[in-house]
Amino acid sequence: MIRRKKKYIGRKPHRMLVISWDAVGSEDLALLETLPHFKALLERSASCRHVKSVYPSLTYPAHTSIVTGRVPARHGVVNNLRLQPDRENPDWFWQRRFIKSPTLYDEAEKAGLRTAALLWPVTAGARISYNMPEIWANRPWENQILVSFLNGTPGYQLDLYRRYGHLMDGVRQPMLDHFVQAALLRTLRKYHPNLTLVHLTDVDSIRHEYGVNSPEAEEALRRQDMRLGETLGLIQRMGDWKTTNIILLGDHYQKNVDCVLYPNYYIAENGWAERSGERLLKWKVAAQNSDGSCYIYVKNRKDKKLMLEVAGWLRQWKQTPDSGVRAVYTGKQAWEKGADPRCAFMLEAEDGFYFKNGCTKPMEKAAPGNGVHKGAHGYDPNCSGYETFFLAAGPDFQPGAQIPEMYLTDEGPIMAKALGLELEDADGAIIDSFFRYAY
Repeated sequence: MIRRKKKYIGRKPHRMLVISWDAVGSEDLALLETLPHFKALLERSASCRHVKSVYPSLTYPAHTSIVTGRVPARHGVVNNLRLQPDRENPDWFWQRRFIKSPTLYDEAEKAGLRTAALLWPVTAGARISYNMPEIWANRPWENQILVSFLNGTPGYQLDLYRRYGHLMDGVRQPMLDHFVQAALLRTLRKYHPNLTLVHLTDVDSIRHEYGVNSPEAEEALRRQDMRLGETLGLIQRMGDWKTTNIILLGDHYQKNVDCVLYPNYYIAENGWAERSGERLLKWKVAAQNSDGSCYIYVKNRKDKKLMLEVAGWLRQWKQTPDSGVRAVYTGKQAWEKGADPRCAFMLEAEDGFYFKNGCTKPMEKAAPGNGVHKGAHGYDPNCSGYETFFLAAGPDFQPGAQIPEMYLTDEGPIMAKALGLELEDADGAIIDSFFRYAY
């Protein structure tokens, strides 16, 4: 793996379509390789079957790493949720302004290319030609349509919602991906972007609800293959098969779970914050969940006495039988793994456990109707059997080229090279063997 300087290829770059299948991993390839459309794409792809995600392995940090080539500690999107302990429903890192690094779509727009993004995370307010960002109304006075339009491309979104909005049922799956798929096909037919980014979450949502290996998850994978077939068929009918690079990737995998832990319960019990329902007020210490991992923030990290007290509590909790806590990392160790350098500590859950932000109970087991997930992500990407995948097919990529492993941060530099662009100071590397040409 060698990082190269930017070299233009002496022609207008081929179109690129990037499809993200949220929560689809290497473990799914055995099934996917039996499905007709995935199999057909794989046969003409350069590929890697074992891609390590970022830490924490969550959707928003991962998708930002894909388009920046940097780890979360450097691009700034260190979680799905922002640190807002005093809010029962914190805001997410929806807006482009939270990203501290150049992105693939930024560089494409600077080069005069038209870009499109359909529910690609952390694109609200971004300079994207045709933008339907993933963002929702999170205040009582907000309207969902207005929030979406203010943060994306109004005319483009109006066209899509008027035509296909009837397919949706809020964010419930598979209806949401039915809408996004219809919007994608319309975008490719009518708007002809040079770079299109699309985020499909069917498998992720279903796995959270039913579990990783559930029959419902298998059906969601089959639906994704059908959507892929629709997309590939459209590209062929449009006559763009030989001029379009198609990237298909995952962002992270999931693990089966049946118990959720609430660190903020203990924080309130220790007197480091005041509890108001499920919120923390006047906090000195606060936990911010990352699903399979959890940040512990200390407002004043120079308070050595408090830092020692928190460290002692975490050590004692981990050593308690059946605590559900696999590891406790210092802030420095978390930063070295690519996580938020502002945290004081970070927790890693045992298999079967994950974290949430509530503070009225210490833990909760899965039961019908109580909302406890059956699948979760956010764990250390070095966990065994927890990798995702990457396929790149099209005029710039070498069919059949394979490497045994790579990192999520390599994907942005690879895609940038195919577009004749560069992501400066990326953590990832360009995989030269993936390309047909040495340029």
